[in-house]
Amino acid sequence: MISTLRNLFAGLMLSGLMLSPSGAQEAPANPPAAPDQVPGNQGETAPDVLDNRIQDLKSDVIKLNRDLLVLEEELLFPANTQVVLFVSMDVGLMFDLDSVQVNIDDKLIANYLYTPLEVKALHRGGVQRLYLGNLRAGEHELVAFFTGGGPHWRDYKRATTVKFTKDTQAKYVELRIKDSTARLQPEFDVKIWE
Repeated sequence: MISTLRNLFAGLMLSGLMLSPSGAQEAPANPPAAPDQVPGNQGETAPDVLDNRIQDLKSDVIKLNRDLLVLEEELLFPANTQVVLFVSMDVGLMFDLDSVQVNIDDKLIANYLYTPLEVKALHRGGVQRLYLGNLRAGEHELVAFFTGGGPHWRDYKRATTVKFTKDTQAKYVELRIKDSTARLQPEFDVKIWE
């Protein structure tokens, strides 16, 4: 439905280049004195005016597309059922992340394999939105599996579990990887944002 609306609006916007507001094809009232000059626009040629109109139309289509994406997200993921998962790293020097797998109520909802550039971005403080979906109100159990390399070139596969209650508000969950310098190994923490 939303993609149909996008196509319809894009088609209408592009057809505006060829048609006047009344829907009739534009015809010049007075032929221009010089074939390259547009009356009333000193120094601008017909191709320049057309390029400006096209650029204006492109910016209008981009704004419309942004508004449609916001509307689509609000329709598909209303706040009363919305759950969002994020992945972040706090230092993360003792763990080289390869992948994350997340289950909610024994159902796989996210499985992500990281590239080296994405891991570098997380090390620099980036936060990744791993999942956006709907969840009914009530008690739920989240299990996150982290795989990657740890200290002393050892492979790690660790899991963390948290039980939480979903109410009528949107729920934001942060899966955080942090270093435990006392134990010289990574720790995995789940933080629920209210």
